[in-house]
Amino acid sequence: MLAAAIVCYLLGTMALGAWASRWVKTSGDFMLAGRQLPLFLSASALFATWFGSETIFGASSEYLEHGLLGVIEDPFGGALCLFLFGLFFAKPIYAMKARTLGDVYLMLFGKRVALFASIFMIPAYFGFIAAQLVAFGLILGAVADTSLEIGILISAAVVLFYTFLGGMWAISITDFVQTIVIVVGLLWLAVTLSQEAGGVSSILQKAPSASFTFFPEQTLSAWMEYIGAWAILGLGSIPSQDIYQRSMAAKNSKIARKSLFLAAGFYLTVGLLPLFIALSAVVLYPAGSPENPQMLLPDLVMKHSSLPLQIVFFGALLSAIMSTTSSSMLAPAALLTENIIKPLKTTSSWSEKQLLRVLRVCLAGITLVSVLLAFWKTNIYSLIGEASMLLLVSLLVPLTAGLYWRKASPTGANGSLFAGMIAYLLFYSELVYMPVPHHLAALLISAAAMVAGSLAYPKTAHENVS
Repeated sequence: MLAAAIVCYLLGTMALGAWASRWVKTSGDFMLAGRQLPLFLSASALFATWFGSETIFGASSEYLEHGLLGVIEDPFGGALCLFLFGLFFAKPIYAMKARTLGDVYLMLFGKRVALFASIFMIPAYFGFIAAQLVAFGLILGAVADTSLEIGILISAAVVLFYTFLGGMWAISITDFVQTIVIVVGLLWLAVTLSQEAGGVSSILQKAPSASFTFFPEQTLSAWMEYIGAWAILGLGSIPSQDIYQRSMAAKNSKIARKSLFLAAGFYLTVGLLPLFIALSAVVLYPAGSPENPQMLLPDLVMKHSSLPLQIVFFGALLSAIMSTTSSSMLAPAALLTENIIKPLKTTSSWSEKQLLRVLRVCLAGITLVSVLLAFWKTNIYSLIGEASMLLLVSLLVPLTAGLYWRKASPTGANGSLFAGMIAYLLFYSELVYMPVPHHLAALLISAAAMVAGSLAYPKTAHENVS
């Protein structure tokens, strides 16, 4: 019965995405929903940007092991990113009317920087997508006894189907429905399990001692790790195409900013529910959590809830995963089409029909690569974190400087992109020792390269593209 309900839910989602394709007439409709999203669709889409496998699977297991300090990256960092993007980035970027974030770099620094920025952004999404595919596979394995590999293939096929047809319109409409399912499912599960575990007070009393510690030890190294955790998603996902395309799909900049602020608050509050649910495991699993910590919540549901709750909960899980996967697939496809493939054709302009065809082919190709990555690496939390750090160390400084520092030049931006990425790879491989978190050190080097390059090689009148 549970497996049948999940199949029906997946088919319904695919049908909804296919229905949304009626609004896709141009590549702009496909990438940004024609910039026509009202507040409720825009906010729900932004909330669903990262509310996926990491928040529900990864964060809950990390929370039980390390307390709040173990989940600073998500959900706290995710909420911070949405808030900061709304506060500092949404208004000036929306005014540019760019189709992708790569186009923003184009307007700020020119073609070369835009090309490099797009190339740097695209690989980061493979980790995001692969993490969601792994989570989907784990769910199907729990309810239908399928292998992880089969679950990954099914999830990729379902999300690719409706995203391929409807683009951002399909993503936004399915996100709205999926957000409702997520909230209802998590609230229902939290109430049910708290009653099963003896009530909220009993759960809080039996929680591990470090469960509510929000600040680190008063040492320099502990604080550097703490700041680094906030920065991974809180700053690293600001220069990302998925948050760009969801916020820029709003009807105007005011709706975009309101949507970001609403999504930030919603993300933080709803994102705390899996953490509270995880505390129930302390009471319901006195001998310890399941063998696979990432299966903590599904195992709780299967053993301690009724069939209707199981259906709603797994529907919520699938909703969270599919909403994150769809945007993560579309983001690199848009960058690859608009900022890498499109400029190659110089003899004549692309027709909208041609661009749509290229977008869909790129979407399918990116899905294939992500499936292969999911087969190779199956730790959800590490997949997300590693992807965010690539964006943080290379792309954040040029974007911020281009918007807010008049002296920022293309030379400085290029130096910032490459210096931050190279430094991070050297630190990560331990070829160069750093006593602070690698991504923070690389971020500082990226900033120094931006300042040095811009002062040494100021932008000319010809380069004043902003």
